Amino acid sequence: MQAMSHTNARSNAAPDGFTAITPFLMVEGADSILEFMRKVFSAEDVLVLRHGDGTLWHAQLRIGDAMLMLADAMGKKEHVMPASLYMYVQDVDAVYQRALDAGAESVMEPADQFYGDRNAGVRDDAGNVWWIAQQVETLSKDEMISRGRAFEKSCAAGTAE
Repeated sequence: MQAMSHTNARSNAAPDGFTAITPFLMVEGADSILEFMRKVFSAEDVLVLRHGDGTLWHAQLRIGDAMLMLADAMGKKEHVMPASLYMYVQDVDAVYQRALDAGAESVMEPADQFYGDRNAGVRDDAGNVWWIAQQVETLSKDEMISRGRAFEKSCAAGTAE
């Protein structure tokens, strides 16, 4: 009997459409999070599998150019595990408002940041925090370091907002 080879002729070990790292959210009430992602981020269903009782066994969703997996946590090996996700969108303010309209709790209102992004934060019903961002300024590595140091100093002095 010949041993199975785990090598693949493709240079990417991930399936088509996936990247090397794919967020996988294990939540209670996955259907509400699935609907939240559809309403707020225009998530497209790639695959939705359900257990016989209707709970979400496994979903694969596309948001923009990224894939995300979602399931109801079940059993001893799957624990509810809130996540923090940072995602880029075209219009932070509009997506932030859609998230609030869909029932999310505000973590941070939209604001321009020293690192060149405008971002905001919301928490969904499962406790996941979605950092919604839009690049508004392109910075060099040196500019990023300089601004980061200046921000750190302002925090230490108590003048950062």
